[in-house]
Amino acid sequence: MNRTARHLRIREILERQEFVDLQALCRLLDASESTVRRDLADLERLQALKRVHGGALGVQPRDHLLDHDWQARRQSEEKRRIGRLAATLVADGETVILDGGSTVACVADELANRPIHAITNSLAIARLFRAPCSVEVTLTGGYLFPRLQVMLGPLCERMLASVAADAVIMGIGGVTEAGFSNNHTLVVGSELRMIEVARRVIIVADATKFGRPAMVPLAPLDEADIVVSDASLPPEHRRMLEDRGVKVLLA
Repeated sequence: MNRTARHLRIREILERQEFVDLQALCRLLDASESTVRRDLADLERLQALKRVHGGALGVQPRDHLLDHDWQARRQSEEKRRIGRLAATLVADGETVILDGGSTVACVADELANRPIHAITNSLAIARLFRAPCSVEVTLTGGYLFPRLQVMLGPLCERMLASVAADAVIMGIGGVTEAGFSNNHTLVVGSELRMIEVARRVIIVADATKFGRPAMVPLAPLDEADIVVSDASLPPEHRRMLEDRGVKVLLA
């Protein structure tokens, strides 16, 4: 692959996902690390990306991270596979808290005909359950964040603190050795309450979420019981989780 083709391929990758790591680019481009580093430097000079430790970030406005529709389109096939696998971790009759992320919405879609009780702060997920189905739904209430289509803030957190659940299924903005993180303080506030009241914590996150932090720290890695990701998750990130006692499933 020549230089122009590599540059085009890197741009295409970063149009679909926010972050790509250096080693993944080397594999995808069948190029050496030094060659890929030069390509990234060239593209950064053109303001097509931003180099960061371990890889590169796309240069789209960061407010897309708080846009449910944009997130739902991103890594859509990986999210559907993750959703199918994560749904098998829920037993009939359980009470499950469903966080407001687009990957969690894929899990909810798989649970739509199951006899469970869902607690959610997500309007998008509630709409998946609006047709007659076996799911009983409780909404948290709270301040509506329109772009994310979730309810957040003190009222939401107070409601969550008053319940108990068999499991929480939660999306995430970033995963590093330092722990899990997300992109908004109010989102993290509600997610902390969800973790506190659930007996099992299940994180659903495609491989692009690993190796970089989001803006607001949420919890150390060992707060999760299970992480469900996709088959492209690099082995070092899987080991990072398993070393902290977290079970890792790949879809």
